[in-house]
Amino acid sequence: MDERSANGRQKLLLVDDAEAITSVLAPFFERNGFDVVVAADGAAGLDAAAQHRPDVMVCDVMMPVMDGRQMLRCVRQRGDWTPVVLLTQHGEAADRAAAIDEGADDYVNKPFDPGELLSRVRGVLRRQQVGGQRLTTASVLVADGLRMDRDSHRATLDGAELTLTPRAAMLLDYLMARPGELHTRDQLLSALWGYTFPTATRAVDQRVSELRRVLGESGVPRFIETVPNAGYRFCAAVSRG
Repeated sequence: MDERSANGRQKLLLVDDAEAITSVLAPFFERNGFDVVVAADGAAGLDAAAQHRPDVMVCDVMMPVMDGRQMLRCVRQRGDWTPVVLLTQHGEAADRAAAIDEGADDYVNKPFDPGELLSRVRGVLRRQQVGGQRLTTASVLVADGLRMDRDSHRATLDGAELTLTPRAAMLLDYLMARPGELHTRDQLLSALWGYTFPTATRAVDQRVSELRRVLGESGVPRFIETVPNAGYRFCAAVSRG
């Protein structure tokens, strides 16, 4: 019996070299129901992951000895599909996209609100699938006639290729990989655009409108649901293609 099953709490590995961050986040996650293990760099994080077998990892990207992306690659190369949330700096769009390709489940821009990070952590845990790789690691996603090829960024609906702007395709990919999860406009701006100012949330609405038009959505949503005063969620069942 592992430690998690013994005390009923999920285990979180927090990897960050900044003591100012770990000293705040560790007790915060403890108060919210997690047992927390802290490591100060990627190499120590790898050892801690093997020793403690956490349920989820939160890992900074910029660290000495071994950075977060290198740690992520090592974790995935040894067949460990524990959910990983990366902490990145604003403006590192290329790094964020590469991290997702390398197996990250989500990423949060610094500076961040601990409550948002907690929501992201709980989100990746909900998406976790027993006994295998998760939707965020799939090359192809399918849902009710909709198919997203994540490597080529091409989507088809009932066999017909869809014409999407790059931002809309990115948004569709992101939502499909996280079905049933509510995303606020601010969260989508941060994750996909790297923005932090709420005045830009209209950009999200415009891309959602584009997706709905291309997907032929009217009336009861088939794929993308609007949650009033909250945000958006992908409402169809999704599987690996």
